[in-house]
Amino acid sequence: MKRSLFLLPLLLLLLAQPHARAQSKFMTKAGRVSFFSASPIEDIEAKNQEVAAVLDFGAGQLAFSLPVKGFVFKHTLMQEHFNENYMESDKFPKATFTGRFVGIDAATLATPGSHTAQVEGDLTLHGVTHRIKVPATVELKGGQLLAAAVFSVAPADYNIEIPLIVRNNIAKIVSVRVALACDPVPAAVGATTRPTN
Repeated sequence: MKRSLFLLPLLLLLLAQPHARAQSKFMTKAGRVSFFSASPIEDIEAKNQEVAAVLDFGAGQLAFSLPVKGFVFKHTLMQEHFNENYMESDKFPKATFTGRFVGIDAATLATPGSHTAQVEGDLTLHGVTHRIKVPATVELKGGQLLAAAVFSVAPADYNIEIPLIVRNNIAKIVSVRVALACDPVPAAVGATTRPTN
């Protein structure tokens, strides 16, 4: 139920476009985002498998949202510090991205193989929004759309404060990896275009 409410704004944003072709729309409620930060004392790594995403190649748009508390760490204490001290997850419970694809459309996607594209849009973390542009790969495989991107984020850009006592032990740049396996969105009621296989 919680995930459905979480995904609703994304669906309304992208599916309310009547002229987009149904087979160009894909979604998932179980996408993955992970991040890694090298540290002299201990590397910091976490994974989140609660990413809700909608990709619409007909309109060239995409959006995803994830609960910050969905990140799982190897050590419980590290997870507590991340949520309470750094991300302030109770105050800023979601991270979101809304943007568009550049250099790829539904027709390109229909051709076999992996395709590269640029994704640009607004990334919101810790209540701060920045415009970013990152390379991505997309591939239509076995009826699913596979999308992936790797990019860097500087916590300081999003007003994420690192306590002085550990500041020299935590990297200033964090590597973020996004991996989505999305299913086609069924055609809306009354749509004139049917998906083709």
